[in-house]
Amino acid sequence: MDNRFKQMSDWLRNDLQLVVSRIVPASADASFRRYFRIVVDANTFVVMDAPPDKEDCRPFVEIAEALYGMGLNVPRIEQKNLDDGFLLLSDLGEHSYLSLLSQDTADELYRDAIDALITMQCAAKDNVLTLPLYDRSLLLGEMALFRDWLLGRHLGLSLNAEEQSMLESVFELLVNNVLTQPQVLVHRDYHSRNLMVCGSNPGILDFQDAVIGPISYDLVSLLRDCYVTWPQTQQKKWMDYYCDSAQQQGLLKQDQVQQFGRWFDLTGVQRHLKAAGIFARLYHRDGKNDYLADIPLTLNYICDVSGSYSELSDLAKFIQQRVLTSLS
Repeated sequence: MDNRFKQMSDWLRNDLQLVVSRIVPASADASFRRYFRIVVDANTFVVMDAPPDKEDCRPFVEIAEALYGMGLNVPRIEQKNLDDGFLLLSDLGEHSYLSLLSQDTADELYRDAIDALITMQCAAKDNVLTLPLYDRSLLLGEMALFRDWLLGRHLGLSLNAEEQSMLESVFELLVNNVLTQPQVLVHRDYHSRNLMVCGSNPGILDFQDAVIGPISYDLVSLLRDCYVTWPQTQQKKWMDYYCDSAQQQGLLKQDQVQQFGRWFDLTGVQRHLKAAGIFARLYHRDGKNDYLADIPLTLNYICDVSGSYSELSDLAKFIQQRVLTSLS
C-alpha cells in the first residue's frame, strides 16, 4: 500500500464519507495515471489517481464534461480533488472493445464507434471546446520519438547522412499532410483499448490529451489499431461508412472525400512512427515492457501503406532492412 493509495483511501473515507466495501485495480495506462474500481453500497465507481506533479486532471475534467454534454458515453465526474489529483468517476465497466472484438461483433461495434467519432468531431465545428492545436512542433516532436527511442535507445542504430535526410523528408511530408486536412477535435487514442462495450456503445476513455487536428487521425487510430488488425477490404467498408456520415454532417466536402484515402494513409504513417517510439520509451523510461510486442504490427502498417506511395518507398525499405530485422 503506497503513499498515494493511502492518500486516496483517506480522501474517499474522510472527505467524501464513502463506505468502500471493496477496492481493486481497474487498469493502468501508458501514463502515470492509475485506476481503481471501488464498491460502495453495491454500486461500482472508478477512482483515477493522477499524481499532480506528473499529470494534470483539469483537461480530463473539462473535456469529459463537454463530451458528456454532447450525449457521448464518457465517465461522469462524480467528485474531484484537483489539488491532490483524484477523481471519482462513473464506471463504464470492464469490457474493452479489444476483449470482445470478433468477426461476429466487429461491424456493429466499429459502426457505433464511428457514429460516436462523428459526434465528437462536431465539437470543433460547434466551438464546444478550446483545445491546443496539433501543430508542426508537436507533430515533429512525436515522430522524433521513433528516431530517438526506437532506433537510438532501443535498437542502438546509428543513422548515416542519407538515412537522416530520408527521415527528415518523410517527416516533412507527413506534417504537411496533417496540416492541410480539415481540422476537428482529435481524441488522439481512439482505439480498442480505450473504447468500452457497455450499455451505450462505445464507452470512451483516455481523452485528456485531445487537440484540434486532422480529420483522419482518430479513424486511423480506430481502423489501423496498434493492438488488432483487420483486412483492407473491411477497413475500406468502415472508411466509406465514415466518409458518408462525415459528409452528411458537413465535416467533409465532396471533393475532400476523394482526397481522404491519402490523408488517412499518410496520417497513419505519422501515428505509427510515433507509437513505435512511445512503445520503446515506455519500456526504457517507465519499465513497461508489454508494449514491445506491439511494435512489429505498428511498423508493418507503415510498410503496407508505403507500397502505394513512392515518397515512402525508402522509409519502407529502411524499416524492413534495418528495423524489423533488428527487432527479431
